[in-house]
Amino acid sequence: MKTAEIKRRYLAHFEANGHTVVPSAPLPAISDPNLLFVNAGMVQFVPYFLGQQTPAYQRAVSVQKCIRTPDIDEVGKTSRHGTFFQMNGNFSFGDYFKAGAIPLAWDLVTKSQADGGFGLDAERVWPTVYLDDDEAYEIWRSVGVPPERIVRRGKADNFWSMGIPGPCGPCSELFYDRGPEYGREGGPAVDEDRYMEFWNLVFMQFERGPGTTKDDYPILGDLPAKNIDTGMGLERMASILQGVDNLYEIDEVRPILARAAELTGKRYGAHSGHVASESHPDDVRLRVIADHVRTALMLIGDGVTPSNEGRGYVLRRIMRRAIRSIRLLGWQDRALPELLPVARDCMAPSYPELATDFERIADYAYAEEEAFLSTLRAGTTILDTAIAETRTAGGSALSGAKAFQLHDTYGFPIDLTLEIAAEQGLAVDDEGFRRLMADQRTRAKADAQARKTGHVDLSSYRSVLDSGGPVTFTGYSEVARESTVRALLGADGPRQAATEGDTIELVLDTTPFYAEGGGQQPDQGMITVGGGQVEVLDVQQPVPGLIVHRARVIRGEVRAGETGYAEIDTTRRRAISRSHTATHLVHQTMRNFLGESATQAGSLNAPGRLRFDFNTPTGVSPSVLRDVEQQVNEVLLADLEVHAFITSLDEARRIGAMALFGEKYGEEVRVVEVGDYARELCGGTHVARSAQLGLVKILSESSIGSGVRRVEALVGMDAFGFLAREHLLVSRLAEMYRVPNDQVADRVEQTVTQLRDAEKELEKLRAQLVLGGAAALAAQAKDVRGVAYVGTEAPEGAAGNDVRTLAQEIRGKIDPARPAVVAVAARSNGKASLVVAVNAAARSRGLAASDLVKAAFSGRGGGSPDLAQGGGLPAAEAPNLLLTVEKAITEA
Repeated sequence: MKTAEIKRRYLAHFEANGHTVVPSAPLPAISDPNLLFVNAGMVQFVPYFLGQQTPAYQRAVSVQKCIRTPDIDEVGKTSRHGTFFQMNGNFSFGDYFKAGAIPLAWDLVTKSQADGGFGLDAERVWPTVYLDDDEAYEIWRSVGVPPERIVRRGKADNFWSMGIPGPCGPCSELFYDRGPEYGREGGPAVDEDRYMEFWNLVFMQFERGPGTTKDDYPILGDLPAKNIDTGMGLERMASILQGVDNLYEIDEVRPILARAAELTGKRYGAHSGHVASESHPDDVRLRVIADHVRTALMLIGDGVTPSNEGRGYVLRRIMRRAIRSIRLLGWQDRALPELLPVARDCMAPSYPELATDFERIADYAYAEEEAFLSTLRAGTTILDTAIAETRTAGGSALSGAKAFQLHDTYGFPIDLTLEIAAEQGLAVDDEGFRRLMADQRTRAKADAQARKTGHVDLSSYRSVLDSGGPVTFTGYSEVARESTVRALLGADGPRQAATEGDTIELVLDTTPFYAEGGGQQPDQGMITVGGGQVEVLDVQQPVPGLIVHRARVIRGEVRAGETGYAEIDTTRRRAISRSHTATHLVHQTMRNFLGESATQAGSLNAPGRLRFDFNTPTGVSPSVLRDVEQQVNEVLLADLEVHAFITSLDEARRIGAMALFGEKYGEEVRVVEVGDYARELCGGTHVARSAQLGLVKILSESSIGSGVRRVEALVGMDAFGFLAREHLLVSRLAEMYRVPNDQVADRVEQTVTQLRDAEKELEKLRAQLVLGGAAALAAQAKDVRGVAYVGTEAPEGAAGNDVRTLAQEIRGKIDPARPAVVAVAARSNGKASLVVAVNAAARSRGLAASDLVKAAFSGRGGGSPDLAQGGGLPAAEAPNLLLTVEKAITEA
């Protein structure tokens, strides 16, 4: 049974039993700051389990795309570890419980395939239950499972919690007996290789209170509403139903692995067991390639692009591991154009958008491979130098700082550094590297978290939300209103009052203030409460549903529970709204000219200006930018109505509303339309008509990362002011050149050309000055043990090319029958450099330019036996470099 069919049957079974089919959330659609990607089927339902939101349905079923990044280093070592997987899940929110969940699972698993089930042999299915969960035990007995196949297990195996205070409970897992050829008799507690787990039913019936460790949270008691969270591993079930030994042999993975094996001429050991087969050492790398190529396809498909941080870094890392692995197996050409289409064909039956959007996906993937191949070439050279320095200094390990620099500055993977260093007999201070990486991530996470939470404990926010519910936002229709102060928060938590000079966080029950989000900057303004007044400096939403005003008390006293009057800065709001509407128009117009792959990757909507980041593998030409700007301003002249409305997600998709990659939307969404020109899902504020923008002026377009470009523009009076300044500048230049305004650019270009020509003439004169004494220097060569040696300094500031030319020129003027070594030192920008040239007669005596340079620079420098160079020492060391070369000739 194909994997897509397993997915279809699972959804159909639960839909027929009253469950709402919920689409998979995009892989990066995460509000939890501790997660980069969705890593379980229940993640998108967490607000329902925690009681933060009320679900629109009591029963749900989904097939969720998942990625677990801790498994990256384990991929390939076993047949069961993979980064990307799919979790079939069915969920109940206070509806049915154990007596409903167990029969539903058993029915689907054992029902014949002709009747829509999976048709597993009931005699080979083993349930496990928590030690004292007699209720689950009896329900399994009631569906026909004999007691000898129901295994009671402890907390480590059959009790689930989120790892934080909240819902928890016992679970029941299903295992399939693969037969005696896979291990010992006796059930899951004896051998989990033979008995493979494929389904976990979690019964959230308890609540855990605060504690010190994951295992020590005290149970406070029964939850008022008992929830069901079950997860069936789609890949696990596929391996069972397809009769294969591991996830690398299922229909969604095996073709990728087979193609990699074909390209490299390697043999994959089919049915090689849980651990990679000793008889097929290439299995590990083939598995890495198959898993990582599939994962990269799914991530780029969900809008993630390669970068040096966060989700983009994970994508970059797995892509580079795949590319590195196939090169180590002998394939030196570009690999992804051979493998990614295979992965697309494997996954498109379940996710058709991968086929329709493949051109965009391939553009990013292939560009990343090209970039990595360049990184490999450059990084390997730098690493070789670092290894030589370490050896010269007598060290046995490459420093963690050097490994971190290679990674952070040059994008060189740490696993590659470890491997190459080991080949050279050196260790790497891996602990030092990990410490520097952890410090970097901690700083980045702290900065991001501080921006969102203002250093206040998240539990304080949750407490305010739990006690009063979500804050109502009224800013779409009003800019001021009366409201009640629900809570005041300081750095140390809730407080009852704040006085003049205090900086606080203030929560209202209803607010017109827009919280920063969707690229739109927050509102600012004033809140008057009783005899006090606070200036709102920032507005954030640290937890979903809670709008928090960061403010400074500028007069009197403010107390929790009092009624106040909230009023936003309307001038700022209007300017931001103009920028936000302009961003929608730029987005749509970019797509008009560049195609639908030009999707938004980020934005900033600030007063009078915007920044729009978008995905595209190549730069945008100036002519296209001019056309984009003109078309946007034509929309402004058309004075189109800007209209916002709420509709269902399905209807929004039907009418063509653009959504952002990686965003998780609810069943109801807000759509913003600019006439019939642009239509986009958006929660921000906008103008009423396009003409209110006045003018949009694009300032620049640049790269901000692999496959991501940035456009910056001004809007409204800021755009008019910019054009006025530009006009003034051009007029001044026209006056200086005494030409009409439209001829200024030509005259400036002529001036620049003249300056460049003059610089070239100066370079020629400097070169002539440097080379003028070559013959005299050759004639004064010193005899050093039968070698004609010239050691001299070039004129200070001489260019590198001139220094090399001088060394070669002197060497050429010495009798070629006479062994000759020429060393030219130079001083520039406070540093000393050295070029050494050796003729053929000297090379036959065993002298090599590269060796002489390394002798001068303690192992550094490089080049060929006849010409080499080095640098980086203080300028005062130039004479010593020449003496060192002479000494090396003497000792040769």
